[in-house]
Amino acid sequence: MGEKRVILGHEGGMRFVARTSSGHDVVVDNAVGDSGPRPTEFLLAAIAGCTAMDFVDIMAKKRQIIDRYSVEVTGTQREKAPNVFLTITVIHMVEGNVETAAVVRSIELSATKYCTVSAQIAAGPARISHRYSIKRPGAGGAPPTEESGEVVVTGPMRDVLAD
Repeated sequence: MGEKRVILGHEGGMRFVARTSSGHDVVVDNAVGDSGPRPTEFLLAAIAGCTAMDFVDIMAKKRQIIDRYSVEVTGTQREKAPNVFLTITVIHMVEGNVETAAVVRSIELSATKYCTVSAQIAAGPARISHRYSIKRPGAGGAPPTEESGEVVVTGPMRDVLAD
């Protein structure tokens, strides 16, 4: 994978613009300036993006057809500085006629093997709960069905390099 690089420039107040090595600009700000997301929100967005890419790729390899998909990531930070995340919940929300076992395995593989971002966070003090919610269309006029559950918990202080 190699080295990644970000150069962050100060634009005044608490507003910064980061230029990534892939050539993208990202604004970062605090609650006072409010011209961009907070750094901790980016961390949750990074977890969501990383695990979503894994999930969609694995589900496609399993030939599972997804009608709609989203990921919701929430986190609770400790009150005392540094305000690290202590708990994070990742919920994969899937709509379609998909197999539960395929959804569970895709989430498990992302959480324990592929998602670099959640592995990085799980190696610290955060407990990350990886969950799912499936909504299936009703067959033959039957009402839609829903199911949900927890797949795996990673962290805290999980030694990902030992695997």
